[in-house]
Amino acid sequence: MKAHTRVCVIGGGVVGASVLYHLTKLGWSDVLLVERSELTSGSTWHAAGGFHTLNGDTNMCALQGYTIRLYKELEEITGMSCGLHHVGGITLADTPERFDMLKAERAKHRHMGLDTRILGPDEIRDYAPITNTDGILGALYDPLDGHLDPSGTTHAYAKAARMGGAEIYLHTKVEETNQRPDGTWEVVTDKGVIIAEHIVNAGGLWAREVGMMAGVYTPLLPMEHQYIVTDDLPEIYGRDTEHPHVMDPGGESYLRQEGRGLCIGFYEQPCEPWAVDGTPWGFGHELLPDNLDKIEASIEFAYSRFPILERAGVKSVIHGPFTFAPDGNPLVGPVPGKQGYWLACGVMAGFSQGGGVGLMLAQWMVNGETERDVSAMDIARYGKWISPGYTVPKVIENYRNRFSVTYPNEELPVARPCQTTAMYDIFDGMNAVWGQQNGLEVVNYFALDGEARYEVPSFRRSNAWDATALEVRAVREAVGINEVQNFGKYLVRGAAARAWLDRIMAGRIPQVGRLSLTPMLAPSGRLIGDFTVSCLAKDEFQLTGSYGAQEYHHRWFLQHLEDGVSVENISDTRTGFQIAGPNARKLLERVTRANVSAEAFKFLDVKRMSVGLVDCIVQRVSYTGDLGFEIYTSHMGQRALWNALWEAGRDLSLRPFGMRAMMSLRLDKFFGAWLREYSPDYTAAETGLDRFIAFRKDADFIGRAAAEAERATPPARQLCAFEVAANDADVIGYEPVSVGGKVVGYCTSGGYSHFAGKSIALALIPRQMVQEGLKAEIEILGEMRGATLLTTPLFDADGGRMRG
Repeated sequence: MKAHTRVCVIGGGVVGASVLYHLTKLGWSDVLLVERSELTSGSTWHAAGGFHTLNGDTNMCALQGYTIRLYKELEEITGMSCGLHHVGGITLADTPERFDMLKAERAKHRHMGLDTRILGPDEIRDYAPITNTDGILGALYDPLDGHLDPSGTTHAYAKAARMGGAEIYLHTKVEETNQRPDGTWEVVTDKGVIIAEHIVNAGGLWAREVGMMAGVYTPLLPMEHQYIVTDDLPEIYGRDTEHPHVMDPGGESYLRQEGRGLCIGFYEQPCEPWAVDGTPWGFGHELLPDNLDKIEASIEFAYSRFPILERAGVKSVIHGPFTFAPDGNPLVGPVPGKQGYWLACGVMAGFSQGGGVGLMLAQWMVNGETERDVSAMDIARYGKWISPGYTVPKVIENYRNRFSVTYPNEELPVARPCQTTAMYDIFDGMNAVWGQQNGLEVVNYFALDGEARYEVPSFRRSNAWDATALEVRAVREAVGINEVQNFGKYLVRGAAARAWLDRIMAGRIPQVGRLSLTPMLAPSGRLIGDFTVSCLAKDEFQLTGSYGAQEYHHRWFLQHLEDGVSVENISDTRTGFQIAGPNARKLLERVTRANVSAEAFKFLDVKRMSVGLVDCIVQRVSYTGDLGFEIYTSHMGQRALWNALWEAGRDLSLRPFGMRAMMSLRLDKFFGAWLREYSPDYTAAETGLDRFIAFRKDADFIGRAAAEAERATPPARQLCAFEVAANDADVIGYEPVSVGGKVVGYCTSGGYSHFAGKSIALALIPRQMVQEGLKAEIEILGEMRGATLLTTPLFDADGGRMRG
């Protein structure tokens, strides 16, 4: 056994083997994998082996497409068979809402180059004649869907990795992982000790146990999953072609051909978690006892959808555990605060996602960044608040919703509330309709008197419409108040703080008493953050960014930390409110003795002052695009700050507003949002954030060379705004944009401007096409809607009110 290695991958399932292969593919040959038993032990060996591209997250969908296309490459490299069956897949829709979801997914696929299409009931029967289409409105067909041999595929990954120089040690159990003073890792096995620069926890069912060896909590849980293989059926083995997959979300089932019969699996409501307190080390190639009782209702439904099953004998029942994260997506990436420790686990759809997970993790390790945004599977999406008490009920909820319609405005209820601010009970008493961000309860909107305090999930305009419109009007005509807890906030201090920020941030670092807006770039020039930087004192700065990205951003800061600088995440200790609208200054004047006139407190100023009873940091800026102020204080003083503002604003028509109104207000100014317009998928020049890059500053900031190159040669696409002739549904994101009948780009986000009374979409299209009045079409839920390009903001186009 080797004593030293660059990377030690722990776990020999399909994900660990994929990571090992992709590391060698990118040029790292000094890598190895250790497996306590045989390759495929755990979940891989008993997997149904199906693969598909359908995924609500567009980047995950693309990575699933990569995974599926990779299998032929693996076969060519190794000469081994993955047992590929590209039979195509049909996902049924039995309700208008589910059909809306499939039409929305089909629209995304058009700009991604995926060849999917919508089928009617007659076409469904042509592809899958065993399907009873009574009550079926339509389906989505994907020719890439299929299944494979799990064991053969895993061994093909392993052979390809070995061909690239990797080594694999079987029957080698990891007993300890200890970080050494130099940051490397001591991997203690029952066969000896390995010193590794990096560890990849691909432990699958045992990822929790492997993580705890390093003091790392991995939020996942194994769930019992059951599928049935039938005896031979003449309607199946007598076909000229193999029967396609059929996903029946309404029946919580997936079905495919298995040999001369069928395989059907279920995501049943009376589901069962497994090994909640830890996976036994002795478990490996065993199955769980059959439990047909818990899938009885699902089987009965399947009999009506696929009547052939009623007379099909059961050849075998496969009942085994798979791991799930709370949101169903993988847990991948560097663990914040643990140098050299990486996760590649929680991949419940290993044969759809394993290749993409391996590629992204290898790129991250070798290149320092990935080629696309992987926020949906980055472990940093879970902060220090995550616990087993949260994970267990959320995983159960996710399993039950595996085949449920995923709505853009849906707020799942389990394990809520988890984290709240001091304002929770006050806002709750004001009819708040709550959302959740990074574990935090955030107000989406305030229900009107007599209305239900529940937003109906929909792809179309929801029952939040009237309340949101009133909140928007309050901001534009009087003054609105909104909590700023859901901003990520960091305190940067030290003699070298300014120089460090000049290197980390691409924009101008302000002088004392001022703030600036700046993108943060990866070396490739891609966006990894957009921040407000406030200079509070000579050696003290506050950074403000996305609350949901706080662990992601803090990890980046710590990875690049230098002597003479300290960075503290104060997201949950510094909080407060923003006030915005024409009466905002008048309100602030009533609660402070400080001079906040337009002359004394200019746009982008930041000042310390007492507001009501508490000391605050007040910033002259607002994401609403209106006259506004952000007022920060300690979490202990938040209630006192609220009381002062609320009492003083009663005769100014002060009204609280939530995130639904915020997202409408920002459209008036064509402001982008993090992970919509601004993400690692895009560069500053593509999104317009290059206007905030300080190209003249004397600092070699991260990403400068790439940004300079784009300055000299602008990128091919550009972010712009469209007014859309929408009906009862607005753009959500990733809808294709067509000009002259040809897809030329796609939407990043959109919605309804209640101020302007217009449906607005933000989209990336070819730069040469961006001109006022360009006529286009945007596909929304299967309908082509006319769109006109806008270059002038809908509100305060010259910035007079915002800056005044």
